[in-house]
Amino acid sequence: MAREVNTVLTIATLLPDLLGTYGDGGNGLVLAQRARQRGVHALLVPVELGQEIPEASIYLLGGGEDGPQRLACDLLSKSSFKQRVDNGATVVAVCAGLQILGHSFSVEGNDRYQGLGLVDVETTRGTSRSVGELCARVGDRTLVGFENHGGHTTLGPGISPFGQVLRGRGNDGAVDGYRTGRIWATYAHGPVLALNPWLADLVLESVLGYELEPMQSVADQLYAERCAALSPR
Repeated sequence: MAREVNTVLTIATLLPDLLGTYGDGGNGLVLAQRARQRGVHALLVPVELGQEIPEASIYLLGGGEDGPQRLACDLLSKSSFKQRVDNGATVVAVCAGLQILGHSFSVEGNDRYQGLGLVDVETTRGTSRSVGELCARVGDRTLVGFENHGGHTTLGPGISPFGQVLRGRGNDGAVDGYRTGRIWATYAHGPVLALNPWLADLVLESVLGYELEPMQSVADQLYAERCAALSPR
C-alpha cells in the first residue's frame, strides 16, 4: 500500500528553455510520477527565464549548448539558488548543469568562465568530443545513458565520483560525475532518470527520508533489458 504523505514535495526544473538538451526536462516528470505512485503529493514546477526560483525540495539542471550554459550560470549566480542549496535542497545535475556547479568551466575556444562554486570541481576542454553511450558502475547498480560533451572534469580533494565508467568517457574516461552532500551529478543524458528508474527512487528516498516500496513499470523493464544487453555473452 502507498504511504500517504501530507506535505507537498516540490520539484523545480531550472531554466528548461536554456538547459533542456536531449529531453533532460523529463527528469522532473519521472520524479513527480514515481513519487505520486507511492502516495506522495508531488508538485512539478518549471522555472523559465525571468521567473523567480521558488522554494523546492529538489532542483533539476539539464544539459545545454555553450551560450545557454553561460547565460544559465550567470542567471543562477544572481538568484536565490545557491542559498536554497546551502539551506538543504537537493540538486540533480546533468552535463552542463554538472559543470556550472563547479568553480569554473570551459567552452568552445577554451574560454574559461566562473561557475557557481557549489562543488570543488573544475571543467576544462577535452582533447576530443565524446558522443555516444555512457555506462557507469554506481555501487551495485549500472547507470546507463547518452553523453555528448567536450569537457574534462577534475574532482577536488574529498569529492567522490558518482560512478566508475564502464563505457564512454564521463568526466575523464575513468569516473563519471560526482556525489557530494545533496548534489547528484552525471554526464548521462537520456533523460537519465527515465533510463534509470532506480536512481529516481534513490533521489526520492534521500529527500523523503524513508525507503520507497518497490514498483514495476515499463521503465523498470526497459532498464533491465538494457543491462542484460550490456552484460558479457
